[in-house]
Amino acid sequence: MADFTSDKGLSWRRTFVRYQGHFLNFSSADSIENAMNLDSLLISRDADLLGVLRPALENISVDIEVCLEFRIGNDLLAKRKFDAVIIDCDDLEKGFDLLKGLRQTQSNAKSVAFAVLNGKTTTQEAFHSGANFVLQKPLSPLHASRCFNAALNFMVRERRRYFRHPLDMSLRISLPNNHEQTATATNISEGGMAIRFLGKLSKDTKAQFRFTLPGSNVPLELNGQVAWADGTGHAGISFLDVPQSAQRQLENWLTDRLQEEMPPKLQGYVALP
Repeated sequence: MADFTSDKGLSWRRTFVRYQGHFLNFSSADSIENAMNLDSLLISRDADLLGVLRPALENISVDIEVCLEFRIGNDLLAKRKFDAVIIDCDDLEKGFDLLKGLRQTQSNAKSVAFAVLNGKTTTQEAFHSGANFVLQKPLSPLHASRCFNAALNFMVRERRRYFRHPLDMSLRISLPNNHEQTATATNISEGGMAIRFLGKLSKDTKAQFRFTLPGSNVPLELNGQVAWADGTGHAGISFLDVPQSAQRQLENWLTDRLQEEMPPKLQGYVALP
């Protein structure tokens, strides 16, 4: 196993930094193409493993970020959302512990998890600890490509679940005591939306939200609760008890928006159940 701290590993590490830099400094044309790529996190020190995984992921429009140690990986999983998490369970210190704790994180409890094994952990143990897919070392490019292609539908489904579409949409809020006010939605997802408003909304306030999605002629009336409010006219709303017909309309609308923004290689997976 080549390590990132070896001479060869340092070469791989420099290559990876340049690769990441492409997305930090891309042109406007590139930004459109890559903005909706899926995001994956590899937690490993194995440069050979990255050398196999990276081209397989790039080929299906999945960006890869690399973390070299348990502590930083644990912090990333607690703070940031990834569509896929790839953990080197046997060759990274406490790697298997990361896999076991993944489903307890708020951000990545439902991310697609790949366990990379090298003779210490059994496939059954990996699946029992939360892995959706298992990769065995030494990993061939063909096996990696087959595994990621098989998992792609699940990764896109996870992106669709938490996808938030930015917009500028007016809405009416019916508050308790028959009080009404107007607001503007700045983004929306299957589970809620962010709004901008004049006046005051307190956390946990329940209300009814009436709006018509752009391009639609069917108004929606959804119950919701203020999940957070920053005191400066911005708040996050969680939808409550959404009727099935309204949920279907919202999901279909968001699926169409996601399809428009996804890279061509991923568009065929967006509308899959």
